[in-house]
Amino acid sequence: MNWSVKSFSELTVDELYEILRLRVDVFVVEQACPYPEIDGNDRDALHLIGMEGDTITAYARVLKSGAVHEHPAIGRVIVRKSHRGKGIARELVEKAKQVVTARYGEVPVHLSAQHHLEDFYASCGFRTVSEPYDEDGIPHVDMLLLVSAGE
Repeated sequence: MNWSVKSFSELTVDELYEILRLRVDVFVVEQACPYPEIDGNDRDALHLIGMEGDTITAYARVLKSGAVHEHPAIGRVIVRKSHRGKGIARELVEKAKQVVTARYGEVPVHLSAQHHLEDFYASCGFRTVSEPYDEDGIPHVDMLLLVSAGE
């Protein structure tokens, strides 16, 4: 897996297209959840891309403090369906944590997790800080992580 981190302006048109297509394929179509996937936060985000050959197989974005939450946030965590079950999601979350640390230092990190993935994110060091709530028809919980340079 080849990993890269890009600002919005560094993304090629093809990369942006494939990222948005993957996000819509999973979050809107696969999860049968019609919601505004293009939410206006991509321009100010860092985009973590995992490539296998010419295919984007994993993706997450990192939002700066104050963009949506008080702390930097990891979101849109996604692994292509054909690549799930191979440990890529854990690698993706670890890479995203490294991006936050490199960019913002040792600060709390927010994550809005789908409730059924709460245990997975807890195993990555996040702790639940809210009761379950509905977001676009899917139960979510807010989670926080204190990222340290040693992780």
